Amino acid sequence: MKLSPAISILLAATAALSCSTDEKGKAVFDYFEYAGNDTFYLEHPLPDESWVYNPILPGWYSDPSICTNGEGDYFLATSTFVYYPGVPLFHSRDLVNWKQIGNVLTSDAQMAGMEGQGVSGGIFAPDIKYNPANKTYYMTTINVGTGNFFVKTTDPWGEWSEPIALPEVHGIDPSFFFDEDGRAYIVNNDDAPDGKPEYDGHRTIRIREFDTATDKVCGEEIILLNKGVRPEEKPIWIEGPHIYKINGKYFLMAAEGGTSVEHSEVILRADSPMGPYTPWKGNPILTQRHLDANRDNPVTCAGHADLVQTPEGDWWAVFLACRPTHDDHENLGRETFLMPVRWSQDGFPYLTEGEQTVPPIVKVNGAARGESVTFGNFRVRDEFNSDKLGLEWMTLRSGAEHLYSLDEKKGSLTLNCSPVKASDKSTPALIARRLQHHSFRASTGMSFDGGGSAGMILFKDETHHYSFLSDGEILSVLKEDTLLASVNTGSYKQLDLIISSDGRQFQFAYKLDGNQETVLLNNVSAEHLSTKTAGGFTGTTIGIYATD
Repeated sequence: MKLSPAISILLAATAALSCSTDEKGKAVFDYFEYAGNDTFYLEHPLPDESWVYNPILPGWYSDPSICTNGEGDYFLATSTFVYYPGVPLFHSRDLVNWKQIGNVLTSDAQMAGMEGQGVSGGIFAPDIKYNPANKTYYMTTINVGTGNFFVKTTDPWGEWSEPIALPEVHGIDPSFFFDEDGRAYIVNNDDAPDGKPEYDGHRTIRIREFDTATDKVCGEEIILLNKGVRPEEKPIWIEGPHIYKINGKYFLMAAEGGTSVEHSEVILRADSPMGPYTPWKGNPILTQRHLDANRDNPVTCAGHADLVQTPEGDWWAVFLACRPTHDDHENLGRETFLMPVRWSQDGFPYLTEGEQTVPPIVKVNGAARGESVTFGNFRVRDEFNSDKLGLEWMTLRSGAEHLYSLDEKKGSLTLNCSPVKASDKSTPALIARRLQHHSFRASTGMSFDGGGSAGMILFKDETHHYSFLSDGEILSVLKEDTLLASVNTGSYKQLDLIISSDGRQFQFAYKLDGNQETVLLNNVSAEHLSTKTAGGFTGTTIGIYATD
């Protein structure tokens, strides 16, 4: 049977991408450039230097937790799941100008057990707190492969301790509370009482005392909250708890409704950290679930909040939320937002009520916005001139140091082709950063002689990704392992790859040896990488990838 020309080209391209050679290929990347161009920022310039855009950390920075040392320093941490290094750490002096100063989890011991876990496994919902009694910072979280643990440090700009296990603390979302009397507690989400849920999503919030001298929990475990603030309505997924002491009262705050569009935040109050806690009659204190889905610039999924007090006595909240482009589709994941806290007449904190929306811009009195802020449209270019990767870069499940080099060719990043694919639950030759804009353009320049395939990747999870790869002669766009388009470029000295998007569609283009830009494939659906389609807890990342 004679094959059609189209089928012949497709089979040839697929064979070229799937075959391996005895000698693994090495791709050399000269630069990586990322530029955001979202319309909202262009049409809504900030009024003056004390205003910020929401989200303050755009792109997939989910489950934010914040603390202060009482000396004007704020520290903010977010989830990373199986990405390495774990838990990015940001610092600010004014809640406006944030800078990533490192990552909390940077060693194999701190990131143990990632191999074999899917992208939405690993490190969930970190909690960062400062204990003034011993001048120590604590970060506690769960690795779903190994259990709850914490690390600590007296210098957040430096190294954190090796992980200290919390085997008595079950469930997820552990959080520290350090009281004024020197006593400490851990509050967390756990199963229904006696492990007998009355319905799917029936969970509890529990508390145990913690001994900072021995780094162990102690005393009796107490259930603070069963089901949620209105148990008769069978609320689901009470989680992400935090405790605060404000004006002599103890406040228990937690998320309810799951992490999608029904997400919310609720609050309760007590005279003791051990309760009993009384829910506020105005709950939830934050949600967008009841608003018109067709409103302009919608913010959805708001919840999983944390509170912090300024030296002036004001209270602010950080929380996660999403910015869909249409029909709840988005590629950016759950992002970190900032809002001032308001107070009810009966003394409860809240963020939104009624038809109020999460504001897209926020004023922070007394702050002055600098040039290197984390929000709005920006352009960044990495020419790989450093001896280590920038803090924006991540790998999967381990540091992947055996797969790349910044020394082999100075001013470039050399990436080794690996038999591990992006669809495998291991460590591929994949180095990525977060997408942070709906409308963006990302590009890289590479040289490659074959021995595998290398290029760019848009990665949501193991079963949802687009790759843009060359084997040295044939350049192809793939949806997982399915070939979407290909072209025989012939040999080249440098191949520039360009991926761009308007939030709904991706475009794949290239340049050969600096010549005219050519579009290989246009109008590729971005919905495939959205959380609504793919599920999971991360957003989309973009970067470079090599496989044999």
